[in-house]
Amino acid sequence: MRTVLLVFLFFTHIYAADEYQLGDGIQVGELPLYVGGYFSVDYQKTDTSTRYRIDDIALLIYGGINKFSYIAELEFKEFYLRTYTNTTSTITTNDKLYIERLYFDYNYDENILLRLGKYNSPIGFWNLLPVNVLRETTSNPVSTFVLFPKFTTGIYASYTRFDEEELQVDVIVQNNANLSNAYNNFDVTEHYGLGFSYTLDDYIFKMNAGHYKKNTQSYYNYALASMKYDTDKYQIMTEMGLQNRDQSNIRSYAGYIQGLYRFTPKHLGILRLESYDDKSTNTKDSFAVMGYTYRPVYPVALKAEYQAHSLTSQNQVLFSVSVLF
Repeated sequence: MRTVLLVFLFFTHIYAADEYQLGDGIQVGELPLYVGGYFSVDYQKTDTSTRYRIDDIALLIYGGINKFSYIAELEFKEFYLRTYTNTTSTITTNDKLYIERLYFDYNYDENILLRLGKYNSPIGFWNLLPVNVLRETTSNPVSTFVLFPKFTTGIYASYTRFDEEELQVDVIVQNNANLSNAYNNFDVTEHYGLGFSYTLDDYIFKMNAGHYKKNTQSYYNYALASMKYDTDKYQIMTEMGLQNRDQSNIRSYAGYIQGLYRFTPKHLGILRLESYDDKSTNTKDSFAVMGYTYRPVYPVALKAEYQAHSLTSQNQVLFSVSVLF
């Protein structure tokens, strides 16, 4: 609790600082060191329960000099959780501070980037938006946590060619345990991946494929195809992928297509259609997510959504407020 209080006092201090702009963080003296953060709270209502949650309280430390840069993201996850059912009321807390991201970058030139540490796996589009306030809905597509590791601890390299169109090649290499293993969807000890991204005008096409090993000694392969069309008013984004376990016919599938309409720069309407078949949990579902996001300023997001599932027990309403400092 003392740590949370210190974080809160820090956020209050930077908000009151002269010339501070919300979302920009604050520079420490003249050092190549910036400190910021974010938080999110949410509300969930299903047919059988009601949940209030302080989900993310995070501290961001970042900076750079010349060709080198770094970022550290420390986070309290599900810090406070209160759940009501027809017969019970429970409160759980989690004051453990997790290392969500911690990596160093070296920009060899404008084309080549090298990274070392723990980072969001550069797979698809959605997985590269780790901060709640930057996403368009409170919930994440199922495909982002059932097919591939959300985080990788190891080496990342990218090559980008700039012309009338843009071509980027990504390489992921991990042959070690995860950093802060509790903060990942899979307990991974190996991860090798390759990605291609092609950008032309308002279109981006991506293809990712990889191979990873869980700590259970099981090996898995995955592939994900993604596309995004983005204009001032509209955005259409889709990700479709599969995962299979080595030397077996056990395959999981997941994908979504999402449409977004910007009524104004502050008001967004979202419709997402999802479907998945997760063999690891023997769960299969198709559902629609209808959402609305209001941003009074870009670093602040107020979101509402309704999910209608083929598994009716999963129908739910979600509200959230998130702020980036």
